[in-house]
Amino acid sequence: MNAPNFWDDNQSAQKVIQERSEITDWLGKITGPEKKLEELEVAIELGIEAEDDSMVEEVQNTIKALREEVNRLEVEVLLSGEDDHRNAIIFIHSGAGGTEAQDWAEMLLRMYMRWIEKKGFKTRQVDLLPGSEAGIKSVAFMVNGEYAYGLLRTESGVHRLVRISPFDANRKRHTSFASVFVYPQVDESIEVEIDEADLRIDTYRSSGAGGQHVNVTDSAVRITHNPTGIVVQCQNERSQHQNKDVAMNILRSRLYNLMKEEQRKKREALNEGKKEIAWGSQIRSYIFQPYQMVKDHRTNVEIGNIDSVMNGNIDPFIEAFLRQGTIK
Repeated sequence: MNAPNFWDDNQSAQKVIQERSEITDWLGKITGPEKKLEELEVAIELGIEAEDDSMVEEVQNTIKALREEVNRLEVEVLLSGEDDHRNAIIFIHSGAGGTEAQDWAEMLLRMYMRWIEKKGFKTRQVDLLPGSEAGIKSVAFMVNGEYAYGLLRTESGVHRLVRISPFDANRKRHTSFASVFVYPQVDESIEVEIDEADLRIDTYRSSGAGGQHVNVTDSAVRITHNPTGIVVQCQNERSQHQNKDVAMNILRSRLYNLMKEEQRKKREALNEGKKEIAWGSQIRSYIFQPYQMVKDHRTNVEIGNIDSVMNGNIDPFIEAFLRQGTIK
C-alpha cells in the first residue's frame, strides 16, 4: 500500500484494501478469545489464592461465553466457499398438500424471518403469492448479512410437516411439504452477460402492499430468460423501474449460480436438489403430532423443542450440516 504507484489503478487498490481489512478483522477474531483465555487463567489463579468462592459463577459464565465465541469461529472457518460471504436470495414454494401446504410455507417464512432477526440481518421481500384460502403459494426475499448465503444455503431442499390440520374438521393428521431454494446474490464485481434479445419482460398490476399507486398501475415486472427458462418477478417496489432493477438482480444471481454449476460439471447435483416437493424427498421433518420432534435427515440432528425451532432457532441444523461437509 505504500508503493508509489499503488493508487494508479483505483479498482485494484480498493480490492487490496478490502482484503487487508478482512485479514485484519479475522486476526482480531482469532486473538480475541486467546486474550480472554489468558485473563480467565489469571482470574482463576487469583480466586484460588484468595479462596474466593464467589468467583466460581463468574468463571463459569466466562467459560460458557468463550465456548460460544469459539463455536462461532469454527462455523466461520467452515464458510470458506467462493460465495459464502455473499447476501442470499431465498425462494419458498408450497408443495403437495393444498391449503395445508400453503399454510406450512408461511410458517417456514416466519421461522426464517425470526432467524434473520436474531442474526441482526436485513431482509427485503421481492415477491409474494398468497394462498387461495390461507398461507402462501410462494415467496421470494433477499437477506443481507455477513455470510448470509453461506449459512442459508444449508436450508435448500424440501421441508416436511406432520400435524393435525387446523383446516380439517375431522382433526386428522396431515403431511405437507414446502421447498426452499437459496441463491447467492451477485454484485457489480461479478460479470454475468445477459443479452436483452433473450429476455421477455412483462408488466402486470401488483397485488402487494404499496397503497393506491400499486393498485392502479402495472408496476410489477416479470422477466423470462428464454435460453434457460428461468422466470423471475418483483412486485413489492413502488415503481416499474425499481421492480425491473430488482428482478434483473435476481436473474443475474440465478444465471450466475447456473453458470457455476455448468463450469464445475455439477448440473446433476443441482437437479438432484430440486426434487419433487413431496414424500421421500425431504431434508428435514417437523413433527407436531403424535409427538414433537424436528429431525434433519442429512445429519440426524434432532430437536424436541419444536416451538423453539419455529421461532428461528435453527443454528444447530445449519452448523451440523456445515461440519458434515456435505455441501461443496
